[in-house]
Amino acid sequence: MKAVPGPTGHVVVVGAGLSGLACALHLLGAGRQVTLVERDAGPGGRAGRVRLGGFEIDTGPTVLTMPHLADEAFAAVGDSLHRRVELTALHPAYRACFADGSSLDVHTDGEAMEAEVRRFAGPAEAAGYRDLRRWLERLYQAQMSRFIDTNFDSPFGLLHPDLARLAALGGFGRLDARIGRFLSDERLRRVFSFQALYAGVAPARALAAYAVIAYMDTVAGVWFPKGGMHALPRAMADAAADAGADLRWAAEVSALERSAGRVRAVRLASGERVACDAVVLTCEPAAAYRLLGRRPLRPARPRHSPSAVVLHAGTDRTWPHLAHHTLSFGAAWERTFEELTRTGALMSDPSLLITRPTAHDPSLAPPGRHLHYVLAPCPNTTTGPPATAWADLGPRYRDTLVRELERRGLDGFADSIEEELLVTPLDWTARGHAAGSPFSLSHTFAQTGPFRPRNLVRGTENAVLAGCGTTPGVGVPTVLISGKLAAARITGVAGPRPRRVRTGPSALVRAGADDPS
Repeated sequence: MKAVPGPTGHVVVVGAGLSGLACALHLLGAGRQVTLVERDAGPGGRAGRVRLGGFEIDTGPTVLTMPHLADEAFAAVGDSLHRRVELTALHPAYRACFADGSSLDVHTDGEAMEAEVRRFAGPAEAAGYRDLRRWLERLYQAQMSRFIDTNFDSPFGLLHPDLARLAALGGFGRLDARIGRFLSDERLRRVFSFQALYAGVAPARALAAYAVIAYMDTVAGVWFPKGGMHALPRAMADAAADAGADLRWAAEVSALERSAGRVRAVRLASGERVACDAVVLTCEPAAAYRLLGRRPLRPARPRHSPSAVVLHAGTDRTWPHLAHHTLSFGAAWERTFEELTRTGALMSDPSLLITRPTAHDPSLAPPGRHLHYVLAPCPNTTTGPPATAWADLGPRYRDTLVRELERRGLDGFADSIEEELLVTPLDWTARGHAAGSPFSLSHTFAQTGPFRPRNLVRGTENAVLAGCGTTPGVGVPTVLISGKLAAARITGVAGPRPRRVRTGPSALVRAGADDPS
């Protein structure tokens, strides 16, 4: 593994999102002096927090999987996730609701899920689920340490016996077809393939290897942190401060001082100069390269994932059929992905993620009130409407979504809203997210593994990238890994290898907290 040459005693980490915080903790654990600078008033990055009329709103991810990856970062400084954050294992992880009126609780416990599949679709599908679960576990074991939690120096890093294992498992086939080998019920196939949207690729075109995301969601478990998802970056920042990091909030970077192929200092918009031996940039790759005065050497134009419209609604009621996370599928499927990734149209028959964080933490809302997060995937601003169009389009699409929610059983949703926040590609663009998408580069084959933008920067020997735009990619687990991999580039020492995930109760969670609906 290539590492940053020369002195690395003092590292400036730019950005206090999950990748920057993970990187800072791993660097602190390796004995480095760390200064972390963040343009916002506090930690979180995409996993931020907005207070609105007594409602505490998570502005980013709502689904936490693979919490042991966060625990690795805490452990680097002798701390632990469970000491800082109270986690609840969600049972069910999701509730899937379909256009035909049927519903399925998605359990991560194998026996519970097999029984639910049998109830939902019969014994043949239950047997198929058993085989699918075993395949997902083998797929994860073949990929995690060799192809996800690793620093690639070149594509030749793929040449390993595990590549043959992955091929033998069908990892280079198509996701939808591979899931179809185990399950014939089209509704069940959606439950185990919708995760391809996280990777920015339709299931019919995504590599079957991306089913590893379904493993994280449907086998390894889904958790909820008390205080909302923002509790995780807040706790990581507290741990970093206790371990000696210098945290600078409201500190936007304006320039990097460079000489002789190295970054010598970070200049803040305030005029302050922070000298450094190395720098980790967790901003969007395009912004990082602008700061470095360089252009990435890529033969093709980057492709970005679809974006999302998010409606945060503080309401005076809730609906009993909603779980903590509810997947509300439209009747359309292939057409939906065609609209999102190719034609650039808004979903004509939307599939939605509805999250109800107050199901497990009522303190996120005023007494007797509830918080609902409605995520509707939409085309990015390259494929679909430009960012400026969303100034008018956003409110109209919001009304369309509200009507659709009421049609799907959330009676009186419009009248129940007391506070709301609408986030569209216009807002993502204003935050600096390329193509108006918070999900960064899509995981096409040409943008995956060693072909994704590397975390080392050609021509600048002490600059390292982290975050969802570089290796290994998009998602909470992968950005945590990204921070660890960036730290390893500086220290020259790889962190602990991922351990096998236990899918039952663990020391990290308060287990057995069933969905209260």
